[in-house]
Amino acid sequence: MDITYIHSLFLKCKSVSIDTRKIERDSLFVSIKGDRFDANTFANEALEKGASYVIIDNAEYYIDDRTIIVKDSLVALQELAQFHREYLKIPIIALTGSNGKTTTKELINAVLSKKYNTKATVGNLNNHIGVPLTLLSFNSDTEIGIVEMGANHKKEIKFLCELAKPDFGYITNFGKAHLEGFGGVEGVIQGKSEMYDYLFQNEKLVFINLDDPIQVEKTKKIKSYSFGSNGPNADVNIINVKADPFVQISYSTQSITSHLIGLYNANNINAAITIGTYFKVKDSDIKEAIENYIPENNRSQLLLKGTNEIILDAYNANPSSMEVAIVNFVQLDKVNKIVVLGDMFELGNESIVEHKRIVDSLLNVDQIECFFIGKDFCYNRIEKFNFHFYETFEDFSNDIKVNQFENKSILIKGSRGMALERTLDFI
Repeated sequence: MDITYIHSLFLKCKSVSIDTRKIERDSLFVSIKGDRFDANTFANEALEKGASYVIIDNAEYYIDDRTIIVKDSLVALQELAQFHREYLKIPIIALTGSNGKTTTKELINAVLSKKYNTKATVGNLNNHIGVPLTLLSFNSDTEIGIVEMGANHKKEIKFLCELAKPDFGYITNFGKAHLEGFGGVEGVIQGKSEMYDYLFQNEKLVFINLDDPIQVEKTKKIKSYSFGSNGPNADVNIINVKADPFVQISYSTQSITSHLIGLYNANNINAAITIGTYFKVKDSDIKEAIENYIPENNRSQLLLKGTNEIILDAYNANPSSMEVAIVNFVQLDKVNKIVVLGDMFELGNESIVEHKRIVDSLLNVDQIECFFIGKDFCYNRIEKFNFHFYETFEDFSNDIKVNQFENKSILIKGSRGMALERTLDFI
């Protein structure tokens, strides 16, 4: 089927859906096969619920002339998104990195929306399916698109860049995330740097943090716009950064106090400031956008529950983000502190070693009660008066039910699969 024809039908629709449970009327439904289901079987249901057209890749499920048959529905979705991106011809900012992608994306969107009609990746729809859906959410009213890109193996960022064709790019950092898929930290750097390769080859612009030597080294040949604390070398000079507990940043004539916890969020804010400055958003509007941004979805949230103050950072975790979260928490001027840490996933052969590093980092911190949850943390069990290890969350929850926390400052951090936000039910 000709992609130009499919696009003409798409333009008649209000949205694209791959899930009949969330389908909207007058939408285009794309039947993408999953590991446990064949979405072709839902095509008729999609039409009954109000979809205008359905794309299928199994002719057995043809219904009527509202049915578009393709060789591969996923490929059709990707090609449609790529065609639509070229059709719109709007500036697109892409970002990736080991930590902080979603928070940075939301901050950039908040800042740029002060001056432009922007659209950005919803949630973390940042993979080979999510990026096409994001591109297809842009329309003729969109002035700037912001696309988050995630990856757990090499060549993935390259592929996503070829789909989105970004005009601008930013990599938050290079950390110990998805080590299993990337084959180690060097693999992470190579994989994320595929965005730099695309920007260089296509003579586009990269936003960089001059305080990150990897970014500086990898972007020498690329047109750039920068931020950093090294004075005149940076396009945006960051004068002062502190966190007590919220991140405060001074630059230019502005001083900003955010609602984000931890110095590890400072560069996420700095990137949004820098990109806003590049796109000529007024300093006062940048300040207002960042100060009004409230984190949610279990990302660096400061919560009060009963007599306890909680930093909930349980959306995800890897060794890099876990380390900086702990360092920040240790430095906070609080008493009666507790850390609740869950296993970090997708670390492959490095998993046991990386969990041991986290445990060891707390060995000399006697003033904090430490709760470690998961098999890999338990593999590194150490007998210490303030250390507690649990194979499962259920073991942990049964313990704290009878030892309620009161008047505590608590950090909760773990990979998504650990779902440590459940801890809130027992505090």
